[in-house]
Amino acid sequence: MKILGIESSCDETAAAIVEDGYTLLGNAVATSMDIHAQYGGVIPEIAARSHIESIIPVIKEALEQAACTWDDIDGIAVTYGAGLSGSLLVGVMTARSLAITKQKPLYAANHVEGHVYANFLTQTPLPGYTLPSNQPSFPLLALIVSGGHSQLVLFRDHFDYTLLGQTHDDAIGEAFDKVAKVLGLPYPGGPSIGKKALEGNPLAFTFPKAKMPGKYDFSFSGPKTAVLRTIQELCGKPHDFPSFELAGLLSEPQKADIAASFQRIAVETVVDKTILAYKEFQPASVVIAGGVAASPELRKQLADRLPCSISYTDPKLCTDNGAMIANLGCFMAKHQRPLADPYTLGIEPNLSM
Repeated sequence: MKILGIESSCDETAAAIVEDGYTLLGNAVATSMDIHAQYGGVIPEIAARSHIESIIPVIKEALEQAACTWDDIDGIAVTYGAGLSGSLLVGVMTARSLAITKQKPLYAANHVEGHVYANFLTQTPLPGYTLPSNQPSFPLLALIVSGGHSQLVLFRDHFDYTLLGQTHDDAIGEAFDKVAKVLGLPYPGGPSIGKKALEGNPLAFTFPKAKMPGKYDFSFSGPKTAVLRTIQELCGKPHDFPSFELAGLLSEPQKADIAASFQRIAVETVVDKTILAYKEFQPASVVIAGGVAASPELRKQLADRLPCSISYTDPKLCTDNGAMIANLGCFMAKHQRPLADPYTLGIEPNLSM
């Protein structure tokens, strides 16, 4: 069984072919990251236009990599939420059109759930990928951390899960982006802060961890605001001083110490809750999914504190990609999940798990 996956929820236009729920045959991604970096974040209108330009070539590239024709494809899976409205529309309308014209079953995929299923890919003939040797076992504890999502989910089986907790404000990736912007570091913020943190002292500043009423919920607004107030104090500026002018008043060692200290606290926040959930539910496996899963600091803290090993997927499959959607589509087909109507499928920008 070969499934074509289409992902266009944000600024990555991606398509992939996955076979039988574990073999990645083709994976193509076109990004507009360089354009958005000029603005310090994703501009929805620009992202949507980039998807329109790239989506057909990306699908063709994925088919070519997999040495597949449309006769070989058994179904199409597409992200219909969560994400940016304009971006989602391009992917969904393309998938709908292809499902009708090529007469293929259509599966509506949850973007956040897809990140988890990237970890079920264990084989590929494509060069340059390092994949887990085995698929995760159930019950499975999933920490999903990215620019738009911070969630802790317990899977009892495929499509049988409970959302234990989630962020009440910014996702961890968003918090990294905003702190990086104040520090004058380039977008995306996670990798920029991680690189700068290597030069700094992670214990130089003690930023707060949010105390949430929900046992497994997150919040990053407090630490983020504490970073801003610390920078204002270091620069001798009042709270109404423009934040975009602060970076020029900081020394490089100060930036490095702030980056290292914030990264430590932000990562500790999600690791603390993951350890707590592991102790309570004793899962057979733990999966870390989403773009922040590629963070060396997150991997280090988990390795130091979690009493079990974690098999991470390749960093290229942590960020948004078509492979995760194609693989989710494979499992939807295997488990006979309801098909989407190619004539009526809509988008759900605020879709949750």
